Amino acid sequence: MEKMLFRLSDHDDFFSRRCVWVNGPVIVGAGPSGLAVGACLKEQGVPFVVLERAECIASLWQNRTYDRLKLHLPKQFCQLPKMPFPESFPEYPTKKQFINYLESYAKRFEINPRFNECVQSAKYDETCGLWRVKTVASAAASSCNGGNHSEVEYICRWLVVATGENAERVVPDIEGLGEFRGNVMHACEYKSGETFRGKRVLVVGCGNSGMEVSLDLCNHNAVPSMVVRSSVHVLPREVFRKSTFELASMMMRWLPLWLVDKLMLILAWLVLGNIEKFGLKKPSMGPLELKNTLGKTPVLDIGALEKIRSGDIKVVPGIKRFFPGSVELVNGEKLDIDSVVLATGYRSNVPFWLQESQFFCKNGFPKASFPNGWRGYAGLYAVGFSRRGLSGVSMDAMRIAQDIGNVWKQETTQKPKTTACHRRSISQF
Repeated sequence: MEKMLFRLSDHDDFFSRRCVWVNGPVIVGAGPSGLAVGACLKEQGVPFVVLERAECIASLWQNRTYDRLKLHLPKQFCQLPKMPFPESFPEYPTKKQFINYLESYAKRFEINPRFNECVQSAKYDETCGLWRVKTVASAAASSCNGGNHSEVEYICRWLVVATGENAERVVPDIEGLGEFRGNVMHACEYKSGETFRGKRVLVVGCGNSGMEVSLDLCNHNAVPSMVVRSSVHVLPREVFRKSTFELASMMMRWLPLWLVDKLMLILAWLVLGNIEKFGLKKPSMGPLELKNTLGKTPVLDIGALEKIRSGDIKVVPGIKRFFPGSVELVNGEKLDIDSVVLATGYRSNVPFWLQESQFFCKNGFPKASFPNGWRGYAGLYAVGFSRRGLSGVSMDAMRIAQDIGNVWKQETTQKPKTTACHRRSISQF
């Protein structure tokens, strides 16, 4: 006897929205992770649907990054599967070049995401053995549709989570921030230091974004102070004209991680000198171990240290509280400031919409560590959560496509079964 398609308790909900049967996986997210999985599935001959809440691919890169941004690693470590960067691109492609590459990638593999569809929930229905992914039209789409929030439910056998590590900005709760009368923005809203000329700007955070925003502010004749609350590893982007990342990767083939960490710190000291005297304290854990265990990326210096040495970027300790036109630091010092840029990072948004607790942790990352965090249970997959950048994305994408493709090819060679469905409620993709 055939299983009922849905539980009776879900009957009213099922018939209240348009339902779409996806003959293949649903991929949530049209950033580099979602595009990479789509391209690899295309090579396997597996159909799929990509859902994207924004109006474009790679919305983080297109809408929430600053103008001067370049890839931090050489292009050979950042290319997606099946398509290298053009030879004409520099070793560190610009933001615009990377976006052009992604758009060409989507066009080449005929990946056409369904834009402005925001996933509200996704859960596995054990009764029918399928995933139910509920979406609603995002604000941009609904405004074009007369304010109607059209709802769709996608029904699929496989679900690929490709929303990534940086889906939502993190805004810290700092005493008095709401009272501050100047301009406050997150780094995802920052575009250029042009609008801050002559202004005193407090940059909260000392990661790659905080360092680059501070450097950009300097280059536009602003006066930045950078909050360094915790320890941070700062490495040169290149050593002996070779990428630091490439050098570390080469050493990891032959040496244990702890020894590579030691060697990288020695090289950093030789190139950059003692940076602790400028208020940049090193963590007790090595840079690679810290990245692998806690996901904290070391800063790759592209010029900010020189500005710190010269005093153009002032390093300050943690914040105690804000006042209408100033900030008090934990050491009692007060600074008069005009603007605040929160370079306080991002987080995964998976816990807000994926209704499951076996595969993902509460922080929105897979429970299993690399290289085992790409496959869950019952057709659930994750791509872009390995904390290994775009090279990790490529590895995850190829494994996922291969896994789904093996099942797809095996089953499509068998005699297809006829499945009954409610013709008025379910359309097929």
